[in-house]
Amino acid sequence: MNCPRCKGELTIERYKGIEIDRCPNCQGMWLDYPELDQLEDNIFEADELKGTLVYSPRTSELLCPRCHRPMTAFDYRAYYDLELDFCPEGHGFWLDAGEEKRVLELMQQTRKDLKRKAAAEAEWAGFL
Repeated sequence: MNCPRCKGELTIERYKGIEIDRCPNCQGMWLDYPELDQLEDNIFEADELKGTLVYSPRTSELLCPRCHRPMTAFDYRAYYDLELDFCPEGHGFWLDAGEEKRVLELMQQTRKDLKRKAAAEAEWAGFL
């Protein structure tokens, strides 16, 4: 399988307990469809609290490395500063170099925000 960004051959490696395909040239990462959720679960497992995954979908310049059809770019979980790509045929997700770390940071922030919200609501309920 070749990299959708630079066309280099992807190599299989383990990242955070997940078998992923990484480009040794550009350091991008291919995640099969369920693997993005597995990556997020390293930090935050409550799927029902993660929110909507795909915001503002648009045609990507990249082709799926599996089916070679155009992928769809999207704003990851409404964070407009993180654009990911997915195959509309359900094959998986492309993350450019470093975007996997950003996904983990955003899941960490989501977890912290929800804990802070729950604590504030409990304090307010006690006040009332």
